[in-house]
Amino acid sequence: MELAIKAEGLNKRYPSRKKTEAIRDVNLSIPKGILFGLVGPDGAGKTTTLRILSSVMDPSHGTAWVAGYDVNKQADEVRKRIGYMPQNFSLYSDLSVIENLNFFADIQHVPASEKQTRIDEMLAFIHLEKFRKRRAGKLSGGMKKKLALACAMVHDPRVLILDEPSTGVDPVSRRELWVLLAEVAQKGVTVMVSTPYMDEAERCHQVGILYQGNLLVTGTPDEIIGALPFDVIEVKAKPRKLMRQIVSESQDILDWNPVGDRLRVLVSENGRQSKALHSLSQAFKANKMEVSILRSTRRSMEDAFVHLVKQQRSQV
Repeated sequence: MELAIKAEGLNKRYPSRKKTEAIRDVNLSIPKGILFGLVGPDGAGKTTTLRILSSVMDPSHGTAWVAGYDVNKQADEVRKRIGYMPQNFSLYSDLSVIENLNFFADIQHVPASEKQTRIDEMLAFIHLEKFRKRRAGKLSGGMKKKLALACAMVHDPRVLILDEPSTGVDPVSRRELWVLLAEVAQKGVTVMVSTPYMDEAERCHQVGILYQGNLLVTGTPDEIIGALPFDVIEVKAKPRKLMRQIVSESQDILDWNPVGDRLRVLVSENGRQSKALHSLSQAFKANKMEVSILRSTRRSMEDAFVHLVKQQRSQV
C-alpha cells in the first residue's frame, strides 16, 4: 500500500505553553487517493497537525513525509505537490473569480501553456463559470469556499490539505463542498480534511479522532463504530426531568448522553436492548408520561467520539 502521508511521533509544544503540548506522539499512515478526516473539537490540535504536514510549521519532535518528501528537509518539494487551504484562506476580495484563479496559478508556477485549460477546468468543477467576472468579495459564503478550493487545486496537487473548509457555511453549501471533495478523491488525489462535525466524518474513507493533542483512534468509520461495546436506544419523553431520572435509575443501561431534546441510551450488546426497551416502556407507562420516541437506533461517529473521550478522561 503506497502512502501519501506518513507521520511518526509528531509532537508540538509552543513556547507560550510550558506544560501543554498542542499534539503529542501523533502517528498517521494515509494511503493515496482516499478522503481522510481529522476529526475533533476546537483546540484538539487539528490545525497544528495540518500546518506541520503542509510544511508551514516545524514539529518539536517527530518526522512526517508528504507525497514521498520529508516536510522538514524537503519543504519546497512538499509545497509543489500539495494544495493547502488554511481556515482563514484569503481570497482577494477586489479581484474577480477569474483574476483570483489567475493569481494563484501564477504563484504556483502553472506553465503558461496549461494555465487557461486548468483554470477552465476549475471553474467547471466548482460550477462558477457564470460568475467568473464577479468580485470574490461579492460571492456568497459557500461560493467563496468553492473558489478557495479551486485556488488550492489550480496547480493539480497530488495531496490536498484543508483545515475546516466547511465551517461557517450553510448546510446546503456544506453538502455541496463535500460532494466536490469526494470527486477530488475519486480522481486519485489524496484529500486530508479537518472538521469538528461528526456527520462529516462519516463521509470519509478513513478517520482519525484527535482530542487534546492525542490521536485516539484511526480507521474507517465502520471500523470505529463497529468497535463500540454497546448498542443504542433513542428516547424522547415528557416530562424531561422524569425521563432522565428513569433512564439514570434503570439497571439495564450502561450510560446515556443528551442530544438536543432526546437521550441516546447505551446498553450492552448481549441481547440487553430488547429488555431495556421493555423496562423503559413500562416505567414511562407507569408514570403516565408522553413518549414521542423509544426505539433502537444505529450507532454513529458521535457515539464513538463521546465514548473515546470518556475513556481518555478516565485514564488521566
